[in-house]
Amino acid sequence: MFLHIFLVLVSFYTFFGTSQSNVFGNGSVVFQVGVVLDLDSKVGRMGLSHLNMALKDFYSAHENHKTRLVLHVRDSKEQVIDAAAAAIDLLKDVEVDAIVGPQKSAQANFVMDLGDRAHVPIISFSATSPSMLSRTRYFVQTALSDDTQVGAIAAIVEAFLWREVVIINEDTDYGNGVILYLSNALKEIARISYRSIIPLSASDDFIEKELYKMMTMQTRVFVVHMSHFLGTRLFLKAKEIGMLSKGYVWIITNGLMDLLSMDSNVVEAMQGVLGVKLHVPQSRRLDFFQNNPNSTIKRDESSIFGLWAYDTMWALAMAAEKVGLETPINNIENISTKNSINLFNFRISQTGPKFLVAMLGTTFEGLSGKFSLLNGRLNPSPFQILNVIGNQGREVAIWTQSSGISKELNENATKNCFSCPKENFHTIIWPGGSTDVPKGWEFPVNGKKLRIAVPVSGFNQFVKMEIDPHTNATIFGGFCIEIFKSVISALPYAVRYEFVPFQITDGSRSLSYNDLVYQVSLKEKYDGAVGDITITANRSFYVDFTLPFAEGGVTMVVPFTYEDTNSKWTFLKPLSSDLWLTCIAFFLFTGFVVWVLEHRVNTDFRGPPSNHVGLILWFPFSTLVLAHREKIVSNLARLVMTVWLFVVLILSSSYTASLSSRLTVQNLRPTVTDVNELIKNGDYVGCSSGSFIADILKDMGFDKSKITPCKSCDECDEALSKGSKNGGISALFGVAPYNKFFVSRYCGKYTTIGPIYRTDGFGFVFPKESPLVADVSRAVISKTEGLKILEFERQLLGNSTTCIAPEINICTSNSLTLQSFGGLFVISGFVTVLCLVAYISKYIFQNKDLFKTVSDSCPPTPWSRFCALCIQFDRRDLRSYPFSKKRDNPDHDLEFNHGDSSSCSDMPSLSRNCNSNGMVIPLEV
Repeated sequence: MFLHIFLVLVSFYTFFGTSQSNVFGNGSVVFQVGVVLDLDSKVGRMGLSHLNMALKDFYSAHENHKTRLVLHVRDSKEQVIDAAAAAIDLLKDVEVDAIVGPQKSAQANFVMDLGDRAHVPIISFSATSPSMLSRTRYFVQTALSDDTQVGAIAAIVEAFLWREVVIINEDTDYGNGVILYLSNALKEIARISYRSIIPLSASDDFIEKELYKMMTMQTRVFVVHMSHFLGTRLFLKAKEIGMLSKGYVWIITNGLMDLLSMDSNVVEAMQGVLGVKLHVPQSRRLDFFQNNPNSTIKRDESSIFGLWAYDTMWALAMAAEKVGLETPINNIENISTKNSINLFNFRISQTGPKFLVAMLGTTFEGLSGKFSLLNGRLNPSPFQILNVIGNQGREVAIWTQSSGISKELNENATKNCFSCPKENFHTIIWPGGSTDVPKGWEFPVNGKKLRIAVPVSGFNQFVKMEIDPHTNATIFGGFCIEIFKSVISALPYAVRYEFVPFQITDGSRSLSYNDLVYQVSLKEKYDGAVGDITITANRSFYVDFTLPFAEGGVTMVVPFTYEDTNSKWTFLKPLSSDLWLTCIAFFLFTGFVVWVLEHRVNTDFRGPPSNHVGLILWFPFSTLVLAHREKIVSNLARLVMTVWLFVVLILSSSYTASLSSRLTVQNLRPTVTDVNELIKNGDYVGCSSGSFIADILKDMGFDKSKITPCKSCDECDEALSKGSKNGGISALFGVAPYNKFFVSRYCGKYTTIGPIYRTDGFGFVFPKESPLVADVSRAVISKTEGLKILEFERQLLGNSTTCIAPEINICTSNSLTLQSFGGLFVISGFVTVLCLVAYISKYIFQNKDLFKTVSDSCPPTPWSRFCALCIQFDRRDLRSYPFSKKRDNPDHDLEFNHGDSSSCSDMPSLSRNCNSNGMVIPLEV
């Protein structure tokens, strides 16, 4: 208090003891500078002492400067009105060239408008609210704006994977100004579960009630942004009620962290707190200032606000020197403005705009670092992350906007993909003296149990609810319940919960699993849900699911039909109908081609027309069992038969294997294999009662009236046994775990088709952004990976998941298809056609004389030429090797002359004549 009075007297003496003129006796130019601070506050007293110290040091170091600053101090008494009145007095009566202050953001919001009206710079080293930015060009913020530190706070939260935070701020412009920026920085990282706004005039009872309220919540990460006066009261009360113990996380902003060292009793209460603080680089000048024995400022009484005040005064003095050397100061007083009854009628400063330009262009190395202004505010700097240990804050990391969090300052480092892993911190001592990272949330000791809804379905093996006849208590069991109990027990902390039944049908109306999910999202009746609940995209919009603990997918269950092996038409089933038709066509085509190739050169392929037809039909089929007696003499026919015999070998062996399989192995065939077939036939289908599958079936095209809900396994079995035509269903649709169990229970009676629709499996349900989801998901993985889940299924579902049945062949169609032999037929057809084309081309070339005109009276026609070729084709080719050999052999004359009816026409001496139609007919001689 005495120091405050002394400083005020010194300032007033400086003002009234000197001449009001703008020029000292030594010719120096004087600049009048107003100072508006809360002189009863710690920051105000510290700021004024640093301003005076800076003024003294500057002119001691720059004795040759031609300008001097004269300070005119006013006390704003921590009130906006008093700050405004002081500013008006300075602008109207003193006609200052600049005003340092006011101290608080709320005061600065008003005073900056006065400065804008008078064209006088308003320069604040302590108003840090970002809401004042860019409101007027005459406001200069020589303090770092609070929005520059939100990145460091968000990086801390992200580094330790905290998913929920509580924000505590005071209800002032200073406290509220940064909240929007902080919320935006945290929105991609964590959810703000609660925001506590504490008035500046709050009583201790109010603070205590608010802290108790937050104590009953699950979130244990608190971000505090408030002034020193209110912050000290908050932490003292939090320490008193036990909120600075193990498991809690407290993060404080720069303003509170900077002033912490001034109150030892508060520091003792804040052990383990993390805070961000502007990084002040060490320099010889700063070290001399802090250790100067002649200084009236003690080291522990200085903070970043004091350093900013000191640098602000140096910047003002340097700017005044620039303005004073460039332009002389006009000292003509405006009497009309001084004596005006209008409170806001003050002169428009001619020096202020020049002073502002010079101030914005001033750059130097100050006590707080490099002094450089950008758009009227101090340039951002790195932030220290401090851990309150003992009587001070110990640095555990450095945060920069470019590289994120690191152990040491490296402004040239680039930000990696994991921008701030917790490994980049030095060892942190958390509240309660623990070095283990708090998980950021926990269930309050005095809080209620989690209410976990359990859907009561018809598959008791998965979810079962029974009433104990002795205690009348509800007992829950089943596969899903036991999995949940196992997962919760694997968590590294205790979770108190109780199961609450959720009836899918309550008599008045049918509820669905979607209704259950929606109730969980409301957070009114239930805190979660456990059961056979499938993870779907629609449900994920309302709640959060853990990772699935059972397989997913919608499959279709249909009955078996046994194939009748005693049918008289069983021998036709090994080959499909299209394959049968293709085989018959190739048999006939191959027989015809071989007959064409052998007819003129092979006596086995000659004779009357009936013999020719018989050979074409008989010869290719006889090759199936190699029973043909006819010899093949032409090379082209041999090539065709070589490929054909290979085709016959493959077909016969495949047919034999398929027929043997049908006669020796019991074959089962699903009654339905295609969903579209069910829709087309209008069959009835079933699904679990209350399941989302009913909506899927409607989307597929099933009529609502054709979908039958089933409430139990026995009901589903009865409906499938009846069939759609007898009042039952043709197929049962359900999720894979249901159908797997159902098919195993009725072993050998049903089979599954699909999956026909892709879904995730069963998952546990929690409200949106529940902190339990991540931990429970990790526990689910540990319980279900590898063979663990299979062992769990055997223990909980017993032998119902295994089915030992006779060896059967389950398939939709086991007939051989044309597609399997397509390549074989293509090769055979290509070779056969190629040989036929080669033979015909050769034959036409050899008999080209038949196309010549015989006489003018009998001109040839296309039909006559074709007939002549056909008649010539029916004769023996005496030039071929077999017939030429027989002709030269006397022992075969008889056979040669009586081989067929046309042997006499094969003589070389021929004559031609024309009939009435103009056809050339050869005459035997």
